[in-house]
Amino acid sequence: MFIEGSECPVCKTSQFSTSWQGRLHIIDAEKSVIAGKIGIKSKGEYAIKVR
Repeated sequence: MFIEGSECPVCKTSQFSTSWQGRLHIIDAEKSVIAGKIGIKSKGEYAIKVR
């Protein structure tokens, strides 16, 4: 998930990756088929591939 700040609001970690590819923007996680398939439960912008 792309966030602003120093802590992830979902998992509360402060370790982030700067190596990623592709973006996925989830507007409504409950109605999104893609969000359901990959286990996303909250709206936001996500990296598709993280190293």
